Amino acid sequence: MALRVFITGSTGMVGQAVLLECLESPDIERVLVINRRPLGITHPKLEELIHSDLGNLDAFIPKLLGWDACFYCLGVSSAGMKEEAYTRITFDYTIHCADVCLKANPNMVFCYVSGAGTDSTEKGRSMWARVKGRTENALLAMPFQAVYLFRPGYIQPMKGIRSRTPVYNALYTIFKPFYPLLKHLPKWVTSTDQIGKAMIRVTLSGYKQPVLESIDINTL
Repeated sequence: MALRVFITGSTGMVGQAVLLECLESPDIERVLVINRRPLGITHPKLEELIHSDLGNLDAFIPKLLGWDACFYCLGVSSAGMKEEAYTRITFDYTIHCADVCLKANPNMVFCYVSGAGTDSTEKGRSMWARVKGRTENALLAMPFQAVYLFRPGYIQPMKGIRSRTPVYNALYTIFKPFYPLLKHLPKWVTSTDQIGKAMIRVTLSGYKQPVLESIDINTL
């Protein structure tokens, strides 16, 4: 079965990697991305739409009719952000996009990039973890065919993928020589290509649980 997938956040590190894996995979027939600015790449499978307001995607419902999956990779670091602004991007944008996908096809699979340490109780001291937990819980309550919540820990960028955050790139450069050792810690460490491949796999074959930690991503 060849899949048609919709990807958000494809200009970010994880989103770039997921897009690359989709374009390389024989299991993916078509990819749609919606970004604020152009990717600067072309591919026979790829359709790109430029749209400035990611909180208002209703006009794209007809574009998504009958599509198989949404790989939601849009995200932002909480560093220096107030809870209201972080909530708008992390919770409001995500749930709006999920609602649009549901209207287009309730049989979609929805894959959401969360993070290790997310607080499912929504009551912890960490602001980002509470907001991510609230987002995860809202997604799980939506009547998709399936929802998968990806909670990677350390992510090593592969295949030339780079973060948009300079300090992260510096850290990834430092740790790159140690990745052959780090990857033997699958409970805490994964890579960008592993995340992309795992999203494709859960869409095709499902998984035993909705929450995927690094070890689950690597297993897939």
